[in-house]
Amino acid sequence: MTVLHLDAISKSYNGAKILDNLSLEVQAGERLVLWGPSGCGKTTLLRIVAGFCLPDLGTVSFAGRVASQDGKLMVPPEKRQMGMVFQDLALWPHLSVGRNIEFGLKAMGMPRTERREQVQKMLQLVRLDGLEARKPSELSGGQQQRVALARALAPKPRILLMDEPLSSLDPELNQQLRKEIVRLQEETAVALLYVTHSREEAAEIATRTLCIQHGKMEEIII
Repeated sequence: MTVLHLDAISKSYNGAKILDNLSLEVQAGERLVLWGPSGCGKTTLLRIVAGFCLPDLGTVSFAGRVASQDGKLMVPPEKRQMGMVFQDLALWPHLSVGRNIEFGLKAMGMPRTERREQVQKMLQLVRLDGLEARKPSELSGGQQQRVALARALAPKPRILLMDEPLSSLDPELNQQLRKEIVRLQEETAVALLYVTHSREEAAEIATRTLCIQHGKMEEIII
């Protein structure tokens, strides 16, 4: 089943073409990595998928439903049934771990009892049992990453978007969390679209890798 379809996506900034007629599909359960040097358009493409910016040309569709087309927004980000882990994690510093994970569920209108049950499931999934009441500042970098993953997965998205999520971590923790991301993806069976400039991350995480350079894209084996 195709979860995400991008058709002929183009985007320019100040007259410079960042993405040039790019198309791709993400299938249910796969881990697709967008790999390439900094500034090649990976994050721009991810933001277009998320609905945070619009393509100049081209169509973004989720499970056959058009979300944006040729600069027009049809489906806002909060209605795209996706989860996202940002490079800076974007955890709410004033909220506890549990409240951070619960945030999206509350916005969906899920009843309180169901929200609490789902938060507990997510804490177990990311192995943070017992840390529900802590604030993000009281956690290690790796634990904060797990909270961000749990928050993104809690609403049961059909696709998870990750934008250079491990770039600020030391090599040892980076390697540990690569394995953790693969484990979580396999256990939840969510489709993953992952952006990185690291060849090592791409090699360990991807079931399929696309390289973006000079606005073009090609499938490669790393």
